[in-house]
Amino acid sequence: MAVEMRKGKFDGDRAAALLKELRVSFASGKTKSYGWRVQQLKNVLRMVDENEKAIVEALRLDLAKPKFEAFVNEISLVKAACKHSLTKLKHWMKPQKAKTSIITFPSSAKIVSEPLGVVLIISAWNYPFLLSLDPVIGAIAAGNTVVLKPSEISPATSSLLAKLLKDYVDCSTIRVVEGAAAETTALLEQKWDKILYTGNGNVGRIVMASAAKHVTPVILELGGKSPVVVDSKINLTVSARRIVAGKWGCNNGQTCVSPDYIITTKTFATKLIDALKHVLEEFFGKDPLQSKDLSRIVNSSHFSRLTKLLDEDKVSGKIVYGGQRDETQLKIAPTILLDVPEDSLIMNEEIFGPLLPIITVDKVEDSLNIINSRSKPLAAYLFTSSKKLEKEFVEKISAGGMLINDTVLHLTNPSLPFGGVGESGFGSYHGTHHIHPEKLDYWMLFFTTVRA
Repeated sequence: MAVEMRKGKFDGDRAAALLKELRVSFASGKTKSYGWRVQQLKNVLRMVDENEKAIVEALRLDLAKPKFEAFVNEISLVKAACKHSLTKLKHWMKPQKAKTSIITFPSSAKIVSEPLGVVLIISAWNYPFLLSLDPVIGAIAAGNTVVLKPSEISPATSSLLAKLLKDYVDCSTIRVVEGAAAETTALLEQKWDKILYTGNGNVGRIVMASAAKHVTPVILELGGKSPVVVDSKINLTVSARRIVAGKWGCNNGQTCVSPDYIITTKTFATKLIDALKHVLEEFFGKDPLQSKDLSRIVNSSHFSRLTKLLDEDKVSGKIVYGGQRDETQLKIAPTILLDVPEDSLIMNEEIFGPLLPIITVDKVEDSLNIINSRSKPLAAYLFTSSKKLEKEFVEKISAGGMLINDTVLHLTNPSLPFGGVGESGFGSYHGTHHIHPEKLDYWMLFFTTVRA
């Protein structure tokens, strides 16, 4: 049975028994074979192809995610990850030749990859389909057995994943545990060979502390306040569309790499705001709360958190666009704020929603000091036609990923590693980085028999 949610409490004993079963499966050696990995990846791809309508409906129930967005930002990316792994897997599994030295002459050397064992994946609610299956694909490609713990905050997608994986993949090697904090705690008490967690920093610290007890390696993808620096030397229309698409067109700002705040010059701010307003009305109409192209806030708790940021005394008067809300629908309109105080809540917490503060500076180069005074973000974005500013930005800013003249799209490239730095997380996955974090490289040295 692929789903570990039978009647009764899922406690430490159940978690230990589950882990033991998966270790037995891993010890059999079947997950190490090329054939097994290919078959499971093909099964996942077929699962997605045959159940697109159900996936879209689950995402609608959890987040009111528009059909187009569900396909482009979740379904298509899972398919792309599967196809990329299937194309590259044979190459990834080949031992890599390594140079030898005069000390070991005559000899040859190679680096051999082997699976780590049993991997625990704790996924997030904001892209509940993509952020669950993308790392599962990586774990399969690396030859591991897997336990997936999807988020209870997106229950429709979580339940669908449990059902579909039971029907499509090898149930002796890939399991799903549904539940909330108690189930996650029971899982974290066990000794895993790798843990991948996507979510907020507070839970990330708990995951890391639990892993440390067993010296278990972890990948933490935690988010943060991703800045957007906007120079005046840009195509304003194109730049505004790309900022709006990356902020509000991706889950209404509930995205780990979503633009969190903008920095631009005092003289350019008005032009930028006018351009953003124009694009927002083009995308979502004059009454965005009625738009079917705008995702809702995931639940009442997150709705209250966002309205608290917006209603702070020192912030509420800084709204230059939007601010409307509908608590019954859990919707907040795209909202732009100008020159909110540095010590406000909105500038000191990851927003993770449809609010976008704009900070103004005298010179665009001053933005670099503001960014560097804060924790390292998961992503950093720059809009400019100046190669000098681009070079300075890349050299002086540290972030998990960067885009020049766009936002968010680096996440969609399966050939690039995806991960954070500092408090935005560490470790990465995707593509060849998809497989390498979840397997072990070890070297082998072969001496010829003529060596004395």
